[in-house]
Amino acid sequence: MRVNFTVNGRPQEADDVWEGESLLYVLRERIGLPGSKNACEQGECGSCTVRLDGVPVCACLVAAGQVEGREVVTVEGLAGPQEGALSGVQQAFVDAGAVQCGFCTPGLLVATDELLERSPAPSDADIREALSGNLCRCTGYEKILDAVRLAAARAGEAG
Repeated sequence: MRVNFTVNGRPQEADDVWEGESLLYVLRERIGLPGSKNACEQGECGSCTVRLDGVPVCACLVAAGQVEGREVVTVEGLAGPQEGALSGVQQAFVDAGAVQCGFCTPGLLVATDELLERSPAPSDADIREALSGNLCRCTGYEKILDAVRLAAARAGEAG
């Protein structure tokens, strides 16, 4: 089957997609966007989190055919069209030292971006809830929480 959808603001077309193929596979292997990571393939770790019509979802659990005519935003799309630029959320993760091995980072960035869009000044409980579907093996999460707080503070200062 052919799937037509929008990824990071650009129309995309994937041909010869089979019924059981995941959105994650299409993004990584067919479209060439490797940012979303393939870890558990069960929707448990959050490393493949993307936004589907604005809502964070695990791309490993979404059948590619389900995205026909829909909008997908991946970690590569967070900064916008400028090559090499970082979004405020991405820069905050770097500045707070929230990136270690980096495997969980794309999903955390996408989830954080959605949280701050929905709640510009989130409480710690809001942050923990928004990131609860994202697992990290390297950190104690404190630097990740610091990064979200930093991104929110910077966005508040700029806005």
